[in-house]
Amino acid sequence: MIDVNRLPSVVRQHIAALRAILIFTVVCGIIYPVVMVGVAQLAFRHQANGSLVTYNGKVVGSSLICQEFVDSQGNPLPQYFQPRPSNATSGARNDYGCDPGYSGASNLGPNNPTLLKEIRQRQAQIAAFDHVPVSAIPPDAVTASGSGLDPDISPQYADIQVARVAAARHLPVSKVQALVNQYTQGRNLGFLGEPRVDVLTLNIALDELSAKSGT
Repeated sequence: MIDVNRLPSVVRQHIAALRAILIFTVVCGIIYPVVMVGVAQLAFRHQANGSLVTYNGKVVGSSLICQEFVDSQGNPLPQYFQPRPSNATSGARNDYGCDPGYSGASNLGPNNPTLLKEIRQRQAQIAAFDHVPVSAIPPDAVTASGSGLDPDISPQYADIQVARVAAARHLPVSKVQALVNQYTQGRNLGFLGEPRVDVLTLNIALDELSAKSGT
């Protein structure tokens, strides 16, 4: 056996460094990830697996990522609540936003003329689609989130869509509004963030309500 203490100091330092690399590789690269995955699967299985949402036994999305509710031409479907605009798109045909592979913001400042033009266009489209005055349209309805994948909208944006969704589904406005209220989440811990409505879970609840009502 080699007496390490008799080796040159440079060699001893390299051996000590190699030992440290091996130890930290095992601890940080194998043991720690395995323990964290195990704890996550035991205590937070739903969140660790992507907060997936199922409907009729099939995975239809994630409560953490927005979805576009549009037809094949990219036109919003009136029977569904619509998410906020999304810049997460490849620009390809039939890719209208909420694409996890292209998450990102427009990087346009609040005074950028391109952004201001887009906002005015979106305001006009929403005003015509939901039959509301421009003054009633909240900011999140015409601006994308930083990631482009925000699954939530403000209760105010949900509220201006209620009448349109109820008419498209032949449901009482009161029932649709009650569903919005039911799926409105408050601030985290009572003070973090803003109240919000998850569009995907709300639309699934709408489908279930329509199925029960036979509409």
